[in-house]
Amino acid sequence: MSTKSFAHRRLLPVLAGGLAVLAVTGCERPPMDAQQTGFRGVALEQVTNPRIQARLAAANVAPDPLPPAAPVPTPASAVYQNLQILGDLPLTEFTRLMAAITAWVAPAPDDCSYCHNLENMASDEKYTKVVARSMLQLTQHSNEAWKSHVAETGVTCYTCHRGNAVPQYVWTTDPGPAQPSRFVATGQNIASPTVAYASLPFDPLTRFLDDDHPISVVSETALPEGYGQDIKHAEWTYGLMMHISDSLGVNCTYCHNSRSFYAWDQSSTARFTAWYAIRHVRDINRNYIWPLNDILPDSRKGPLGDPKRVACVTCHQGVNKPLLGAPMLKDYPALATVTGAKAEPAPAATDAPPAAMIRTEVEAAPTAAAKVSEQAAPQQPVM
Repeated sequence: MSTKSFAHRRLLPVLAGGLAVLAVTGCERPPMDAQQTGFRGVALEQVTNPRIQARLAAANVAPDPLPPAAPVPTPASAVYQNLQILGDLPLTEFTRLMAAITAWVAPAPDDCSYCHNLENMASDEKYTKVVARSMLQLTQHSNEAWKSHVAETGVTCYTCHRGNAVPQYVWTTDPGPAQPSRFVATGQNIASPTVAYASLPFDPLTRFLDDDHPISVVSETALPEGYGQDIKHAEWTYGLMMHISDSLGVNCTYCHNSRSFYAWDQSSTARFTAWYAIRHVRDINRNYIWPLNDILPDSRKGPLGDPKRVACVTCHQGVNKPLLGAPMLKDYPALATVTGAKAEPAPAATDAPPAAMIRTEVEAAPTAAAKVSEQAAPQQPVM
């Protein structure tokens, strides 16, 4: 055998292995864009792929608002029965909003019949109407009680649904593989998109977006005596962070300073918004989706019988602001405040870091400081 032939045979496995690595790791070809967002030397920058950004921009375009409704003195409740949420709206504005919701959630061929019995519009016989009423309350509640997350931009039905009866990006508890094995005994090492295909626990969403386990892994001392968090908890936490990063299309340093991921006073203001966002998602799942589980068909549940719930990706869909920050709410003010019942206040930020810890060199610091509770934080603030 010639030396040349032997070299070629040795080279082929190397090339094949290299191609396999590229395929598995999902490497992206250059050029990439990088924008510095803070101090040099601590990776405070956002690295983006301009080709992916162009695709995401095209996928996150808000629909044009419907023409304004002519004002009339007649309330919708004078014409329609069983209006528990929007009965006080002027009839024309009510009709306009219903037309928008139909386009956002149940476009043709479903239209109004998706929720209503067209022979008896007041009837609640279709479970979809009961769900829609709860989702209207959820939207109003989010816009009124969770401005610390959604700000004045707010949300509408379209923020999540995007023309689908069920939002495209929802989740249920992942039971793992059908057959147990020694490779997944700890609930990880499965190629799950939830954690961006990392070898981390494949279902951090149940733990952190349904339950309220503390999201913190760093002790304040070199020897964390009495802190009680172990490596497994760290892996769960990093799994959630991978989900958030992938959902928003951002790097870790969008929120954190790489010299100290733990330190709130060295984090960007986005971390404070994320703190509220996590609690907002828990509120949605616990108080608006789980209570509907008994009326949902099996097609809208997971393999363990739990309802399809929301996570960061449900609204964000790859961008740091849903629909790239399009302010749809201003065109549909009926969704801005709770009607028919008083909104429950957002949970007090008893474990949030104090406002004084926000980095003062960040331009948006005064705005973020206003969103953070002035209550004193514990010694170990949690995410």
